[in-house]
Amino acid sequence: MKTKQERIFSSKTLTYFLQLAETMNYTQSAQLLGITQPALTQQIKKLERTVGAPLFYSVGKKLHLSDAGRTMLKATHEIYEILNQTTDEIQQSTSATVGKINIGLLSSIEDSAFNAFIAHYYDLNPEVEITLRMMTRHEIWEALENNQIDLAIMNLPDETIKNWKPYASKKILDEQLLFLHHDNSLANRKRLHFKDTLAEPWVTYPDDYFLGQLLHEAYKNQMVDFPHVVAHFTTPYQLTQFVNHTGVNTALPTSFVAAHADQIKAHAVAFEPAIRFETSFVYRKEKADIPRIANFFKTFDAHLSEKDYLSRVSENSGKIER
Repeated sequence: MKTKQERIFSSKTLTYFLQLAETMNYTQSAQLLGITQPALTQQIKKLERTVGAPLFYSVGKKLHLSDAGRTMLKATHEIYEILNQTTDEIQQSTSATVGKINIGLLSSIEDSAFNAFIAHYYDLNPEVEITLRMMTRHEIWEALENNQIDLAIMNLPDETIKNWKPYASKKILDEQLLFLHHDNSLANRKRLHFKDTLAEPWVTYPDDYFLGQLLHEAYKNQMVDFPHVVAHFTTPYQLTQFVNHTGVNTALPTSFVAAHADQIKAHAVAFEPAIRFETSFVYRKEKADIPRIANFFKTFDAHLSEKDYLSRVSENSGKIER
């Protein structure tokens, strides 16, 4: 028979509670967890019976954490933090050239340079097994929190997570978005004001993606209406294919445009003012003390010192289907 502690602190129970505490929506949480809403409701009620107090309460249709719920949330985060620190401390005594490194790559980032580097790293360290996963921002932060990935490759600044205290970042390159268009009269312009980008419809990233939010914020700050959007895609490859087939406009990162300039059927020009961001490694601070992670960073820095990131992207980029 399970003890009270086992009923409270099972991995599944805490995962369900954390997901609901994050979204404050039973339907959305159930979808993200891949279960039915009644099943989630049942699990939360079991947890509430075990601790002897309601963890959530509703005002109208809005869900809130109770005092007990806030206490449980704090304790759950502390439990995960202890487990993560323990895992990292154990790994800090391991070899620099043996083991596994799990990396989450934001799905909207050009991956060719990283794929090529991992192959190069394998040549140097054949006993280090690297896994590279294409992930959304939500999946990356959840995986970082749960110690399922060691490193994330993503765009910053990112407001998805409010508590940056456990994390560090290591910049890979400075980026900016370029406006892609088909107006030959503007082909020789080096920069375009936001109001000059509205003549034709756009294809762009979903509104909840980092670059989609960045674009919306930039137009808002310039007090210019956002362009008329006819389609959304999550990767620059998909956006480029749509632009090539339809002749609509879009905005893409400089690194991607530099890598695929001969395959993009559009003119590329910077915005005025520029829309800037950076691509970085993000990781829990303790990870930098793990020998194989430290060695990975050292090798990556040496790789870029020989040839910069944009050159690496250009030489390793694949072809875009037309």
